[in-house]
Amino acid sequence: MALLSKAEQSYIQQALLADSPQRIDGRDLTDYRNIALETGVAPLANGSARVNIGRQRDGGGGTEVVAAIKLEVEDASDRDEDGVDEAEVEGRIIGAVSCSPAAYPHLSSNAVDDLQHDLTAVLHSVLAHPTLRPKNLTIVPGKKAWAVHLDVVVYSDAGNVCDAIFMAARAALWDTKVPKTRSVEYRALGRKGDREDDAMEVDDGVQKSGLDTRTKRSVSTKADFELTDYWDEGESLDGREAWPVCVTLNILPSVHFLDATLKEEISVPLRLHAMFSFSAGGKASLRSSRLIGMQTTDMKTMNSLLQEGQKYAQNIWNALESKLVAEDTRRNHEARERFQNR
Repeated sequence: MALLSKAEQSYIQQALLADSPQRIDGRDLTDYRNIALETGVAPLANGSARVNIGRQRDGGGGTEVVAAIKLEVEDASDRDEDGVDEAEVEGRIIGAVSCSPAAYPHLSSNAVDDLQHDLTAVLHSVLAHPTLRPKNLTIVPGKKAWAVHLDVVVYSDAGNVCDAIFMAARAALWDTKVPKTRSVEYRALGRKGDREDDAMEVDDGVQKSGLDTRTKRSVSTKADFELTDYWDEGESLDGREAWPVCVTLNILPSVHFLDATLKEEISVPLRLHAMFSFSAGGKASLRSSRLIGMQTTDMKTMNSLLQEGQKYAQNIWNALESKLVAEDTRRNHEARERFQNR
């Protein structure tokens, strides 16, 4: 993290508070640096994305974050061991943020641990909310479901890392494919005089297996599942349009600005993180907000900032949505070309 003298901080503040505000890199107060986004960057993951904010012309610098998704089967029988209640067996999101020490050379290892703990708490508390749980995570109702493990790694921090984390998380979740499954029910049936029959039956879409044990009528059934396609295929997460974005407002007494560099972050006394999601009709939902800094603000100012933040978040959401749709089109085209060239 950059170190600034009080004189440097005062210079940056005065430039931002001038009648014609000026930033170090010449941007307007509400302008973002260039944002680069790419999906499918981790071939072994179920979904992945890389986001860079502020990459320089030579390809270096900027805030770089990579997010990857791994799906794991969660079984109701593990509930007591893992502390997973019955509702969560229907599917859940587990978010975690790791920070590379190279991204924070001026911080001690304990300080880096504290930072990634705070970022994990923010990410997980928002994305793990039941209202954002995809409906297609259920495998066997009440018994098995997909647990979505979202791991985000901060490789470099040149400012505005929280916005970058939520962009990468949203893009990785958008990119995620859930394997299609089919329920399989094994029944142990027994009746005297019947011959053994290990054939599988399919009844109402559920595949069943009858096994004659030559004893009295059966007493047990056990539900399981099987994949109906290859692991790298499947369907997108349900409701992926609702995944939120974060907008960070950096606050000085009379102005606020977006996408702060490290030097600008150090020079402001207060920051507001606001996480918004938007429905297909454009209706906004405030998922969470967090005020960070050494100062406070009144409720009237807070409400005004959140209203402004919603407008900024809508612009970010629209731009990200367009980019993700374009990424889908690009990757589908590449997949068709690979198939035709076989």
